[in-house]
Amino acid sequence: MIETGLHDKVVIVTGAAAGIGNATARRFAQEGCRVACWDVRDSEPTPGGLFHKVNVTDAAQVEAAVEEVMARWGAVHVLVNNAGIIRDGQLVKFKEGALTGMMSDEQFDSVIGVNLKGVFVCTRAVAPRMIQSGGGAILNATSVVGLYGNFGQTNYVASKAGVIGMTRVWARELGKFHIRVNAVAPGFIATDMTKGMPGKVLEAIIGRTPAGRMGQPEDIANAYVWLASDAASFVSGAVLSVDGGVVTGT
Repeated sequence: MIETGLHDKVVIVTGAAAGIGNATARRFAQEGCRVACWDVRDSEPTPGGLFHKVNVTDAAQVEAAVEEVMARWGAVHVLVNNAGIIRDGQLVKFKEGALTGMMSDEQFDSVIGVNLKGVFVCTRAVAPRMIQSGGGAILNATSVVGLYGNFGQTNYVASKAGVIGMTRVWARELGKFHIRVNAVAPGFIATDMTKGMPGKVLEAIIGRTPAGRMGQPEDIANAYVWLASDAASFVSGAVLSVDGGVVTGT
């Protein structure tokens, strides 16, 4: 068994109420970590952990939640910026030569706010404490669509491509403080977000995935744990695609 070096480490996971975030929080708890779960929805903490209701776009809420983690455990070793939303829509829609719709400011701003600014706000709050703790790992949720684009997701793709850019900047800026910064790019994962999709759409997605199946939240959680562990101590500024080969297949 590989020793991860994560026992007793303090981990913050955003968007931890369900899906990938919940699986990630539980996976770190299995490693013996003390896990702070953040979400805008009510949730139960992991065993031995704590839960904060936090809007990641609200700097005051984030700062208060970080302070509570510090007061309880005295350090932050790992931050998983997992919180994210989708508000899909085409940039513009035309039918029979007439404009019938377009992506609204609210659709664009809300997704950029949570998926991009939220990562910035949380990392800005945690980084000073992490430096004071002697280093750590910051892990950001991007997406395979941030690498190759996707129809009807101008806002989401822009946010996830931006996360990749910030990841690479922070790997350069924070490396001297022994902080590694990496991103995980999930493919199509079986979560509540995808369960409502039509069967034919899901079949098409699986058909484009060389592994022949949808990913599970635990697949992403395992990637986060590995990137946070001692086994990945020389990995920083990387984007790890966990997608069953879908990028290869595009």
